[in-house]
Amino acid sequence: MTAIHHQEGQGMRQQPWREPMAHRVVKAATAVTAGGSLLVLSGLTLTATVIGLTLATPILVIFSPVLVPAVIALFVLASGFLSAGGFGVAAATVLSWMYRYVVSGEHGTGEESFDHMTRKLGSKGEEHHDEVGKGHHATGGVHMTTGARAGLYRG
Repeated sequence: MTAIHHQEGQGMRQQPWREPMAHRVVKAATAVTAGGSLLVLSGLTLTATVIGLTLATPILVIFSPVLVPAVIALFVLASGFLSAGGFGVAAATVLSWMYRYVVSGEHGTGEESFDHMTRKLGSKGEEHHDEVGKGHHATGGVHMTTGARAGLYRG
């Protein structure tokens, strides 16, 4: 922020606006108080974590033959449930798409280009078949069948 001051003989000039000293002191005191209290809380948390780990280590060592397999079993169960849920969502999505595609007649935006590509591939296969049929002497008398003749492409 800048303020414009008028001084006699010098006309108008800009001087940077400075907040009062009391505001700056209050801001600094607030920042130090908040930062210091958060620093003290983080120190207390670290101390409590170290003390808790020190007290819990013998118990963890004694019960580790039971806890390690239990944790592994819980991990396998949780991953199984998450996988099942993911596959269920995927199945519901596919079924919803199939319903919209088959029953409702809603077709995706890329279907026309996909059908066009399929027809184009089929016609290329038929052209290749015609070329091979005309010049089968180049293959040593062996007649070759393409996908178009075998019914793999819809024309």
